[in-house]
Amino acid sequence: MASTSAGIVTGLTAAALTAVGFLAYQAAATVPAGMSPDGAGGSPAAVASKAPRDKRHPTALPGGSGTGERVVYSLDDDRVWLVGPRDTVQRTFRVMPSAVDPAPGTYAVTSRSGETTGSDGIPVEHVVRFTSVDGVVIGFSAAVDGSTLPPDPAVRTGGIRQTQEDGDAMWMFATIGQKVVVIR
Repeated sequence: MASTSAGIVTGLTAAALTAVGFLAYQAAATVPAGMSPDGAGGSPAAVASKAPRDKRHPTALPGGSGTGERVVYSLDDDRVWLVGPRDTVQRTFRVMPSAVDPAPGTYAVTSRSGETTGSDGIPVEHVVRFTSVDGVVIGFSAAVDGSTLPPDPAVRTGGIRQTQEDGDAMWMFATIGQKVVVIR
């Protein structure tokens, strides 16, 4: 009887491991672009370690930054491009990065707020959120007082600050569902 029980347990364990492996395979195959921790399966922007730059024109849209209408955010250059139809740059501007960076990849605008208080306690407007990292919500915003001070590195904040003028442009451009491509 003991060998029969051991055989049943072994069989059930093997079946359970097979089922878990199959489910893990299915889950990995359906990960949205840009959500894989290693960048696999994402868009070209998510896979590229560093999008190529035109050294003579540092504000030019980087190659490998996706296609279609989108917001492009460069972590290394602290710059944003608002890209309209046919890869036409409608506006580009510098930003003050947040203390917590999103991973390179492709995201979508998930929520917006006209006015609120930022995670650093500063009143902000035209908040455009597109992801979160370990519970820290990441998005673009403009301080109501117009400041673009660097974040306190001791505080985990996700607000990528822009001027009020740039915030107005982001607000008009980046509606719910708008693609946001984060590059190095």
